Amino acid sequence: MTTDPKLMSFEELQKKIATLKENRGVDLSTEEDLSIAVMNLISLEEHFFFSGAKTGKDEYYDMLHEVREMRKVLLARMIDKTEAESWCISKHLLGTTMRLMEVGTKLQGDGKTEDAKQMFTFAYKIFNLFFGLRLKIISAPHIKNVLENEKPMTYDDIMAKLVDCCKE
Repeated sequence: MTTDPKLMSFEELQKKIATLKENRGVDLSTEEDLSIAVMNLISLEEHFFFSGAKTGKDEYYDMLHEVREMRKVLLARMIDKTEAESWCISKHLLGTTMRLMEVGTKLQGDGKTEDAKQMFTFAYKIFNLFFGLRLKIISAPHIKNVLENEKPMTYDDIMAKLVDCCKE
Protein backbone atom coordinates (compact mmCIF):
# COMPACT_ATOMS: atom_id res chain seq x y z
CA MET A 1 0.00 0.00 0.00
CA THR A 2 1.15 3.57 -0.61
CA THR A 3 1.75 6.01 2.22
CA ASP A 4 -0.08 8.81 0.39
CA PRO A 5 -3.80 7.97 0.20
CA LYS A 6 -4.12 9.93 -3.06
CA LEU A 7 -1.53 7.77 -4.84
CA MET A 8 -2.50 4.36 -6.20
CA SER A 9 -0.66 1.32 -4.90
CA PHE A 10 1.09 -0.87 -7.42
CA GLU A 11 -1.63 -3.52 -7.03
CA GLU A 12 -4.40 -0.93 -7.53
CA LEU A 13 -2.60 0.31 -10.63
CA GLN A 14 -2.40 -3.20 -12.07
CA LYS A 15 -6.13 -3.71 -11.43
CA LYS A 16 -6.97 -0.41 -13.12
CA ILE A 17 -4.92 -1.37 -16.18
CA ALA A 18 -6.66 -4.75 -16.37
CA THR A 19 -10.08 -3.10 -16.09
CA LEU A 20 -9.28 -0.55 -18.79
CA LYS A 21 -8.14 -3.30 -21.13
CA GLU A 22 -11.15 -5.54 -20.41
CA ASN A 23 -13.84 -2.88 -20.62
CA ARG A 24 -12.47 -1.23 -23.73
CA GLY A 25 -14.15 1.93 -22.44
CA VAL A 26 -11.40 3.96 -24.06
CA ASP A 27 -10.24 3.38 -27.63
CA LEU A 28 -6.61 4.19 -27.01
CA SER A 29 -5.62 3.98 -30.66
CA THR A 30 -8.16 6.67 -31.52
CA GLU A 31 -7.23 8.62 -28.38
CA GLU A 32 -3.58 8.59 -29.43
CA ASP A 33 -4.51 9.91 -32.89
CA LEU A 34 -6.74 12.56 -31.33
CA SER A 35 -3.99 13.66 -28.94
CA ILE A 36 -1.60 14.11 -31.86
CA ALA A 37 -4.26 16.17 -33.66
CA VAL A 38 -4.54 18.36 -30.55
CA MET A 39 -0.75 18.71 -30.49
CA ASN A 40 -0.81 19.97 -34.06
CA LEU A 41 -3.63 22.42 -33.29
CA ILE A 42 -1.58 23.80 -30.38
CA SER A 43 1.33 24.20 -32.77
CA LEU A 44 -0.91 25.97 -35.30
CA GLU A 45 -2.10 28.37 -32.59
CA GLU A 46 1.53 29.29 -31.94
CA HIS A 47 2.30 29.75 -35.64
CA PHE A 48 -0.77 31.92 -36.22
CA PHE A 49 0.20 34.05 -33.22
CA PHE A 50 3.76 34.60 -34.46
CA SER A 51 2.60 35.19 -38.04
CA GLY A 52 0.11 37.80 -36.81
CA ALA A 53 2.72 39.48 -34.64
CA LYS A 54 5.37 39.50 -37.39
CA THR A 55 3.10 40.69 -40.21
CA GLY A 56 0.60 42.80 -38.27
CA LYS A 57 -2.21 41.09 -40.19
CA ASP A 58 -5.34 40.46 -38.11
CA GLU A 59 -6.43 37.51 -40.23
CA TYR A 60 -3.75 35.39 -38.54
CA TYR A 61 -5.31 36.16 -35.17
CA ASP A 62 -8.73 35.26 -36.59
CA MET A 63 -7.34 31.89 -37.72
CA LEU A 64 -5.72 31.45 -34.31
CA HIS A 65 -9.12 31.92 -32.69
CA GLU A 66 -10.77 29.40 -35.02
CA VAL A 67 -8.07 26.78 -34.44
CA ARG A 68 -8.17 27.38 -30.67
CA GLU A 69 -11.91 26.72 -30.60
CA MET A 70 -11.39 23.42 -32.44
CA ARG A 71 -8.59 22.46 -30.05
CA LYS A 72 -10.82 23.17 -27.05
CA VAL A 73 -13.59 20.92 -28.40
CA LEU A 74 -11.21 18.06 -29.16
CA LEU A 75 -9.33 18.31 -25.87
CA ALA A 76 -12.67 18.31 -24.03
CA ARG A 77 -13.35 14.87 -25.55
CA MET A 78 -10.37 13.55 -23.57
CA ILE A 79 -10.04 15.69 -20.44
CA ASP A 80 -12.66 16.93 -17.97
CA LYS A 81 -12.50 20.67 -17.35
CA THR A 82 -13.68 20.18 -13.78
CA GLU A 83 -10.67 18.45 -12.23
CA ALA A 84 -8.26 21.01 -10.76
CA GLU A 85 -5.73 22.11 -13.37
CA SER A 86 -5.90 18.89 -15.40
CA TRP A 87 -7.25 20.71 -18.47
CA CYS A 88 -4.42 23.22 -18.67
CA ILE A 89 -1.78 20.70 -17.62
CA SER A 90 -2.97 18.36 -20.37
CA LYS A 91 -2.70 21.09 -22.98
CA HIS A 92 0.84 21.89 -21.88
CA LEU A 93 1.86 18.22 -21.73
CA LEU A 94 0.72 17.77 -25.34
CA GLY A 95 2.33 21.04 -26.46
CA THR A 96 5.60 20.04 -24.80
CA THR A 97 5.48 16.60 -26.40
CA MET A 98 5.06 18.14 -29.86
CA ARG A 99 7.89 20.62 -29.39
CA LEU A 100 10.30 17.98 -28.04
CA MET A 101 9.46 15.76 -31.03
CA GLU A 102 10.21 18.66 -33.38
CA VAL A 103 13.49 19.51 -31.63
CA GLY A 104 14.49 15.83 -31.75
CA THR A 105 13.72 15.66 -35.46
CA LYS A 106 15.80 18.77 -36.15
CA LEU A 107 18.71 17.42 -34.08
CA GLN A 108 18.50 14.12 -35.90
CA GLY A 109 18.60 15.97 -39.22
CA ASP A 110 21.73 17.77 -38.03
CA GLY A 111 23.38 14.43 -37.27
CA LYS A 112 23.13 14.87 -33.50
CA THR A 113 21.71 11.41 -32.92
CA GLU A 114 22.28 11.15 -29.16
CA ASP A 115 20.78 14.59 -28.49
CA ALA A 116 17.83 13.65 -30.70
CA LYS A 117 17.29 10.39 -28.79
CA GLN A 118 17.22 12.32 -25.53
CA MET A 119 14.54 14.68 -26.88
CA PHE A 120 12.50 11.73 -28.18
CA THR A 121 12.77 10.01 -24.78
CA PHE A 122 11.60 13.15 -23.00
CA ALA A 123 8.75 13.57 -25.49
CA TYR A 124 7.58 10.00 -24.91
CA LYS A 125 7.71 10.37 -21.13
CA ILE A 126 5.68 13.58 -21.26
CA PHE A 127 3.21 11.96 -23.68
CA ASN A 128 2.80 9.05 -21.27
CA LEU A 129 2.19 11.47 -18.41
CA PHE A 130 -0.63 12.95 -20.48
CA PHE A 131 -2.21 9.52 -20.86
CA GLY A 132 -1.65 8.73 -17.19
CA LEU A 133 -3.63 11.88 -16.40
CA ARG A 134 -6.19 11.14 -19.13
CA LEU A 135 -6.86 7.64 -17.81
CA LYS A 136 -6.86 8.87 -14.20
CA ILE A 137 -3.93 6.61 -13.34
CA ILE A 138 -2.29 9.71 -11.89
CA SER A 139 -3.73 13.04 -10.80
CA ALA A 140 -2.45 16.48 -11.71
CA PRO A 141 -0.85 17.21 -8.29
CA HIS A 142 1.15 13.98 -8.49
CA ILE A 143 2.84 14.54 -11.85
CA LYS A 144 5.85 16.01 -10.03
CA ASN A 145 6.05 12.88 -7.86
CA VAL A 146 5.96 10.67 -10.94
CA LEU A 147 8.85 12.57 -12.48
CA GLU A 148 10.96 12.40 -9.31
CA ASN A 149 10.32 8.89 -7.95
CA GLU A 150 11.06 5.44 -9.27
CA LYS A 151 8.01 3.18 -9.43
CA PRO A 152 7.93 -0.61 -9.72
CA MET A 153 6.29 -0.07 -13.11
CA THR A 154 6.93 3.16 -14.97
CA TYR A 155 4.25 5.06 -16.83
CA ASP A 156 6.10 4.20 -20.00
CA ASP A 157 5.60 0.52 -19.12
CA ILE A 158 1.92 1.08 -18.42
CA MET A 159 1.32 2.88 -21.69
CA ALA A 160 3.20 0.24 -23.65
CA LYS A 161 0.77 -2.32 -22.23
CA LEU A 162 -2.33 -0.21 -22.88
CA VAL A 163 -1.61 1.50 -26.18
CA ASP A 164 -1.01 -0.67 -29.17
CA CYS A 165 -2.05 1.30 -32.22
CA CYS A 166 -1.75 -1.81 -34.36
CA LYS A 167 -4.68 -3.50 -32.60
CA GLU A 168 -7.89 -2.31 -34.23
